[in-house]
Amino acid sequence: MVGVLTAGTPDPLSSLPQLRWEETDLSTRLMDGAHRFVERKIAESVTKREAFWNRDFSSPEAYEKSVQANRDRFREIVGVVDARLPVVMERFGDDRWPALVAETSQYRVYQVRWPVLEGIWGTGLWVRPRDACRARVVVVPDADQTPEQTLGLSPGIPPSSQVARRLAENGCEVIVPVTISREKLPTEDAALRNSDQTCREWIYRQAFHMGRHVIGYEIQTVLAVVDWFVEQPGTLRVGVAGHVEGGLVAFHAAALDPRIDAVLVSGHFDSRQQVWAEPIYRNVWSRLREFGDAELASLVLPRALIIEHSPVPLVTGHKGELHTPAFASVNAEFRRIRVVPESPVPRVVYGVNEVPVGPFSEAALTEFAGALGLQTLAPMPAQAPTDRRRSFDPASRHQRYLREMEDQVQRLVRRAEAVREEFFLYQVMPELADNSWSTRKELPTHSPERFLAGARAYRERFREEGMGRFDEPLRPFNARIRKVAESPHWTAHDVVLDVYPELFAWGLLVVPGDLRPGERRPVVVCQHGRNGLPRDLLDGDSSAYSNVAAALAEQGFITFAPHNLYRGEDRYRWLDRKANSVKATLFSFILAQHDQLLRWLQTLPFVDADRIAFYGLSYGGETAVRVPAILEGYCLSICSGDFNQWTRKVAATDQPFSFMRTIEWEMPYWNLGQTFDYAEMTYLMVPRPFMVERGHLDRVGRDSWVAHEYAKVRWLYAQLGLAGRTEIEFFQGGHSMRGVGTFEFLRKHLHWPDE
Repeated sequence: MVGVLTAGTPDPLSSLPQLRWEETDLSTRLMDGAHRFVERKIAESVTKREAFWNRDFSSPEAYEKSVQANRDRFREIVGVVDARLPVVMERFGDDRWPALVAETSQYRVYQVRWPVLEGIWGTGLWVRPRDACRARVVVVPDADQTPEQTLGLSPGIPPSSQVARRLAENGCEVIVPVTISREKLPTEDAALRNSDQTCREWIYRQAFHMGRHVIGYEIQTVLAVVDWFVEQPGTLRVGVAGHVEGGLVAFHAAALDPRIDAVLVSGHFDSRQQVWAEPIYRNVWSRLREFGDAELASLVLPRALIIEHSPVPLVTGHKGELHTPAFASVNAEFRRIRVVPESPVPRVVYGVNEVPVGPFSEAALTEFAGALGLQTLAPMPAQAPTDRRRSFDPASRHQRYLREMEDQVQRLVRRAEAVREEFFLYQVMPELADNSWSTRKELPTHSPERFLAGARAYRERFREEGMGRFDEPLRPFNARIRKVAESPHWTAHDVVLDVYPELFAWGLLVVPGDLRPGERRPVVVCQHGRNGLPRDLLDGDSSAYSNVAAALAEQGFITFAPHNLYRGEDRYRWLDRKANSVKATLFSFILAQHDQLLRWLQTLPFVDADRIAFYGLSYGGETAVRVPAILEGYCLSICSGDFNQWTRKVAATDQPFSFMRTIEWEMPYWNLGQTFDYAEMTYLMVPRPFMVERGHLDRVGRDSWVAHEYAKVRWLYAQLGLAGRTEIEFFQGGHSMRGVGTFEFLRKHLHWPDE
């Protein structure tokens, strides 16, 4: 059907207020508003956190019990969710690198390793006092320090800050684990070099998508040592101490494990309201929603907490930066800590005139030692121990630890498909796991209504835990329009709708010219991809988009091309990063905008509210399996140039098309690999029609990946008697909307033209 505008045809949008903004490209204004909005939500998080806590100060025992639920939630968001292996402290070595690394009259130092998780071994140095042990301590080095430096066995840390050596000289049993470096990932691979990842980011990216974290793995390594400490004879106190990244790990470990009696946090405690500006490997899902540093401190209490305001190394170029905070910021956060009556009071150590001290200043170490039962600290001897190993290479040890973490995550990636099936599909309909049906000639189908009822809770889980939702009501539409283009067959208007006070939705509404008074027609929402604009789908003459918004309008469909926020490269990545801190993502904004858009379209007198479809390419195709999965106002969805095995696409390190090898550092979504891949997202659209459009030469993935994931979708639709509602079209082309099979799919399932 082709519309023809005629003179005097009434404009069905003429009653709406005119849009007066001067910009023709509103994407920058939209992005600016989105950043202001999420920054307000971050600011509000401080006062809203208290709703998640129910502290009981009546006794230390009651207090511990009252914060256990918070501790459990923190354990989950830092990925400390796997059962650790039984620990044996294993000394190892050979003639070149003997197990006995060094010895003095006070202690012996061994190189050791210990099992942590499947395939992951902690490794580092173990200091054993020659005489009776006075306390047991895990010293966690900063990311660019080695265990040897903390003991003075190699240069890099001045004697005054060699904390492991000082504790060893005072009769403590000490274990110093290796930590993951913040140096650039060593590689000869050009693509990996161009992705500009550090070793910490390399683990962070793949682990985050699988519900794990580089921070969590290091915490597990420390807690495995604590497991071993508490099994040793005697009832000695256990402490953890660390600087910068080591301070972060020590602090978090103590927050999670009440067996730790005292923690010394050097160079880490501060307000975390700017955590999104710190290096990417510190990104923790929903961190600020419930936990600032003061709240984490309340998980350490009533045990001893010593905070040292210490200099932090300047770190830049890590998709975030580290700077030494002002004491006023540290002190303000410290004063937010709720002290537990009749328990040790947290201490903050700083220098004269509030300047940073240390790391591991005399004052801080004295406080820490006292908390461990050491009343005095002997001074450091002038002579440092000597490393007996010849040409020891700490880089190879670090590389082994790094690869063990990677291998552990990749095992999760490979096992994830079965985990997701048990999580969703077989919970909703356990009978679908019954393989005995395979011997039957004819098989029954199952009730789509039953599946739909069971899937509702998963839709809510996907929105809350996968995509994130802002706790703010939508504003009235306040729709404003302006005509921006017309042809003999259609008219196109910019439309702006209010969403939140700082955030609006913007898109291009294209109305066919032959619309008759009182007629209601279907709408196809046509979604651009990364760095696109609404006009690209109308008259941009891009081979990727084939002007589908105009082409469909010429066939009689109303079309709408929304602008989504994935434009401006790192601006939208930083937006996602900010949102992560308050349990939201880029799609939290997009979902709110599309929710408002659907509500508004449904009010238009010429729109059939039951026939609003979605068709997106690339990042728009990514939207096609996320937004309609949640917003049931979309009656149909077509994913073009994106449908994939998303877990492998995001987190696999052995695939050439994986985001692990690209600049797209915003692609990991917390724990999505264990819960929802593209098949599971599509299950949430049942019984609505769904289609995949795939060019054989599209480098976002491989046909085999796409076919494998789609086969699960086709299988479920068939089991529910809905096989006719899903299709896939492969074509000889690349990353583009072909607009052939998809147009037929739209006409068929939107019943257009009306019969």
